[in-house]
Amino acid sequence: MEIADVSAYGLSSPIEPSQERPFHGGVRTLHKRDFVLVVVETTDGERGFAPAGASSSAMREFFEGASQQAFAETIDSEIADALEGLELAEPADVHDVGLDASVSGVVESQALSTIDVALHDIAGKRRGVPVYELLRPDDYEPTTHLPLYASAGMYMAPEGFAEQAALIEECGFFGYKYRPGIGPEGDRKTAELLAEAVDETELMADAHTWWKLEEPYSEEELDDIVAAYAEHDFYWLEEPVSPDDYVGYRTLAEKSGVPLAGGESEESPDGLITLGETGAVDFLQGDVRHHRGFTGCRAAAEWCQVRDVMFVPHNFGTWLGLVANAHLVAATPESELVEYPVFEGDPVLDASGDPGMYPFDLAFDIIEGEPDVADGHLTVPDGPGLGVDVDMDVVEEYPFIEGPWTEFDYDG
Repeated sequence: MEIADVSAYGLSSPIEPSQERPFHGGVRTLHKRDFVLVVVETTDGERGFAPAGASSSAMREFFEGASQQAFAETIDSEIADALEGLELAEPADVHDVGLDASVSGVVESQALSTIDVALHDIAGKRRGVPVYELLRPDDYEPTTHLPLYASAGMYMAPEGFAEQAALIEECGFFGYKYRPGIGPEGDRKTAELLAEAVDETELMADAHTWWKLEEPYSEEELDDIVAAYAEHDFYWLEEPVSPDDYVGYRTLAEKSGVPLAGGESEESPDGLITLGETGAVDFLQGDVRHHRGFTGCRAAAEWCQVRDVMFVPHNFGTWLGLVANAHLVAATPESELVEYPVFEGDPVLDASGDPGMYPFDLAFDIIEGEPDVADGHLTVPDGPGLGVDVDMDVVEEYPFIEGPWTEFDYDG
């Protein structure tokens, strides 16, 4: 396939009015959610689509005043200049293209991730098969009916977490993941109330707030909270230490009794495997938007298959990102669980209340129609490519809004 055009669109989905979420030592304010849509077109007029996953925190090392718009402009300029006019035999060949030295590290990895996904979308459309058919081993029958775990619960009172978890169970999800960080006493109480609130739903804690706090918990306080997770059989504890603190991962794994998860913050597929090789994580969380697309994540998933580690992709964004990561899981033996972010007003969930975190209308509007989600399971689209149609009207409906999408205000 010969690449004729690469375009990236920085978009914003406003949260109006802004929402404030108290946590231990401060308040987090949510103003909007930003998103980058990437479109690749061939000289034959075929178009492939991909969600971009770069975050402002990931890009701060490379851009002053980092934003999703800056990332989109980098794809539109440096990345597009390097790719347009190239003839590629397979989507994976894009990773052999030399880029300008100014685009390196995590920016390069995440930019090429989007191109890889879009090229797989094109390849599937060209061959008339879903992406999972391109990815699956020859002797493997894809698993296309996948259980979902709900990703929700951001900084609220313990009773609020428990109420939300009950609604998540009502929707049939495999698991409920939430963000602790409201204080040592509140975090422990939350674990206890969650265990009372659900009967069959697995519980996961995403603890990245802990190592970002200006006044971190003491070792004794952390041990006390993790003991509560062990007592209530939490399915996993995610990113409990800084992503590059492999010693901390190993120490916690040895003494906690709670399975650990991590990987979303790794810069590359090699980084995912390096984390896995520590022996500290039971769940490795690659993301086709972050880790060299399907090509890179497939390598990490294959590494997991011959070890006692489950590949469970990270996905915290739109329905387009959900579908993309689901194609990878469908094609991967020993992997079946997919992360489903729950936003306010989700039109495919059936519950007596709204279990969403905050509004993110663009997450739903990015594709035409809805994903096939029922009883906490996703049926992966079986149409050519990613199997969904992107609604390009979002480019006009969700223009980029300058400024940070979220702000942290620490007391004192």
